[in-house]
Amino acid sequence: MIKNLDKAGEFNFDFKNDIFFFKVKEREYSHSIEMNNIVIDFDTEDFVTGLQIFNASEFFGIDKDLLKNVKNFSMQAKVENNTIRIRIEFNMMLRNQVRNYTPIIFERVNDKIPNSEITCTV
Repeated sequence: MIKNLDKAGEFNFDFKNDIFFFKVKEREYSHSIEMNNIVIDFDTEDFVTGLQIFNASEFFGIDKDLLKNVKNFSMQAKVENNTIRIRIEFNMMLRNQVRNYTPIIFERVNDKIPNSEITCTV
């Protein structure tokens, strides 16, 4: 059985440190899992509710100056059988054209995490 959650979120880009933050609004933080340059936050009900991507410009393959202009961010996170799949969608203006980006993070974890699915949009 997979429990579902659909919530609003918010995001921010720390230009100086090149860190992209995303979190679900109105959820109580419980713990985090660190993987490479990514930290995934969970709430008290074990939903994925936050994401921090360090060296974001390198991770996304996008110039750091452009990441200041991210619009329409959404995140879909699914935990199933100790595998986390996070699909991020956002767009930005580049030379007067809208560019869409949809990176996917797919990681197997050793921690026992209950199955869940969350959709979050800004």
